[in-house]
Amino acid sequence: MDRLAFDIAHLLAGGLVLVSLTMLYQDRLNALLNVYALHAFVLALSVAWQAFIQDAPHLYVTAAIALLFKAIVIPVALHRIIQRLGIHREIEPVIGIGLTMLAGIGLVALSIVVMLRVTEDAAPLARQDLAFSLSVVLLGLLVMVTRRNAVSQVVGFMSMENGLVLAATGAKGMPLVVEISVAFSILIAFIVIGIFLFRIRERFDTVDIRALDQFRGERR
Repeated sequence: MDRLAFDIAHLLAGGLVLVSLTMLYQDRLNALLNVYALHAFVLALSVAWQAFIQDAPHLYVTAAIALLFKAIVIPVALHRIIQRLGIHREIEPVIGIGLTMLAGIGLVALSIVVMLRVTEDAAPLARQDLAFSLSVVLLGLLVMVTRRNAVSQVVGFMSMENGLVLAATGAKGMPLVVEISVAFSILIAFIVIGIFLFRIRERFDTVDIRALDQFRGERR
């Protein structure tokens, strides 16, 4: 593989990790959604570049799906849900932002060390992409567990899925039918989550998951 092509692929995958770390720093929902849109945009660029260097035209469809649905449709819809429900715009983290960022950096380091060791026989580009992909998945999980707001947890879940897409495309791509099914699954999940948020808002007048914990405690 041409050295420049490898460096660009490496840059885009690393950029996705950097944007994931930026998510951890956000303390307002609108900013978090904007960063997620950037996250999906970088993913689309990375997948499109993989399509080019692998000569895999079907990956252009994957990139288009990521750009259209993940970078545009879903963030816009979530912005409207926030406005419609009158959700509190500030995010209350479980732990401080500083500790969250340190934990995120630790997860990135752990992902790189683990994946580079277990993929010694893989191609260099695949090894790097898998390491970055695991980092994105773990950072998305960290967003979910360190945020009390249901919308921010949805964003964490979707960023995890972006990491899985990066892993699949870096490992010589995925069948088009699989990517389309994944995209529709995410879209259906998004619709269900939207309905779920409306129901939470109607029942508890908030989307803070602590309300659910308190409700479960009262039921017991």
